[in-house]
Amino acid sequence: MNGGAIDLTVDELAALLPSRAPLLGLDVGDKTIGVAVSDPEWRIATPVETIRRTKFTKDAGRLVDHVTARDPAALVIGLPLNMNGSEGPRAQSVRSFRRNLARFTALPVLFWDERLSTAAVTRTLLEADASRARRAAVVDKMAAAFILQGVLDRLATAGEG
Repeated sequence: MNGGAIDLTVDELAALLPSRAPLLGLDVGDKTIGVAVSDPEWRIATPVETIRRTKFTKDAGRLVDHVTARDPAALVIGLPLNMNGSEGPRAQSVRSFRRNLARFTALPVLFWDERLSTAAVTRTLLEADASRARRAAVVDKMAAAFILQGVLDRLATAGEG
């Protein structure tokens, strides 16, 4: 299966998933890629790393390292939609990243609306009185965990109602 070629819904992803396997979440930005992983039971997302973007092949290699180490069942990639739900240049850039990444991994991919995820994480860090340097160091991987947690929460109710 080449998951890079299709967009899955949460229900379609749920039907594809084995009973126990982590998911890998990505927050793809222009300068960094936040990485998060779930537990095999899809209950909690944990921030893992912020990758400083350099060249695509190197960035993809680092992501493949995470795939190899964690053996996820699928990738969840945050899709930066405009506030009205339309796709702008940033969303198209993320879709292009996914197409290029499909050369390196055939994992199924679920795009997840990431509107306001960075703002929510930043607000949480401010409430925790994190310094500007600390916020800069962790915001992207925490945004990846926020995005992934949204999917995990939805998976918990997949098939209901």
